[in-house]
Amino acid sequence: MLLKIIFYIVALASGIVLSLEGAVYGELGKTVGELESSFYNFFAGSIIYILLVTFFGKGNVTNAFKTPKWYLLGGLFAVIYLTILVFSIPSVGVGISMIAVVVGQMLASMIIEHFGWLGSKKVSISKKRILSLLFMLVALFLIY
Repeated sequence: MLLKIIFYIVALASGIVLSLEGAVYGELGKTVGELESSFYNFFAGSIIYILLVTFFGKGNVTNAFKTPKWYLLGGLFAVIYLTILVFSIPSVGVGISMIAVVVGQMLASMIIEHFGWLGSKKVSISKKRILSLLFMLVALFLIY
């Protein structure tokens, strides 16, 4: 139970950091350009991750060449996600952008889990889950 609470707190902190990241890169995009802001994010992140993997990594990066190629789509999705935020946050704001991201995540995760796609555990779409998604849509409307 304690471990579960810790994971909830870490996930909450992650959400806070994502909002901060989006706001910072949205502003950076106004100065250096939107695509350049996204590029800076991935360049700086790559350098940090090279250091982390070099000193603390326990896996084998070369195994990426042995996995199904669709496993590697995460990098593409990250580029799409951040680049959209860099363009949208200056226009609609951090709040709307982040609520929209969460609503999209909820919808996609419900569908993925319902069908057990991508190796996930099957969790049926329930009335509670639909109601929570509707509440988030209401939040999106109200924050706008």
